[in-house]
Amino acid sequence: MEKLLNNPLKKWAIWGAAFMAVGVIIGAFGAHALKTILPEARLQSLETAVRYQMFHGVALLACVAVFSSFGIAARWPFRLMAWGVVLFSGSIYMLILWHEAKWQGAALWGPVTPIGGTLIIASWFMVIRELIKIR
Repeated sequence: MEKLLNNPLKKWAIWGAAFMAVGVIIGAFGAHALKTILPEARLQSLETAVRYQMFHGVALLACVAVFSSFGIAARWPFRLMAWGVVLFSGSIYMLILWHEAKWQGAALWGPVTPIGGTLIIASWFMVIRELIKIR
């Protein structure tokens, strides 16, 4: 148990759990409070952002467990995955919020979404690389 508490990957498990908690909150808010406010296209965008956030929350938890069991200390896959989720899902949340509030500058968030997606993809290739390196 002490090994787990001193594990340098512990913070990534916390990030994964935080993504899950916030995803549930945003998903519930969207399904109930925003359902009558947002147009269908925006609700679908919100669901996509929540889905990616939730999947990668679970993925962070799973990858931490796998990496810990194999003694892999690499942190870059986790950094890229976490930043990818923040940028991908966060930019979609911001686009919806800014658009519905009719704030100027909503379009600035558009290019952030594919950057986040690219970081998520890169993180998975790094996970694969780390797993291949296991002897």
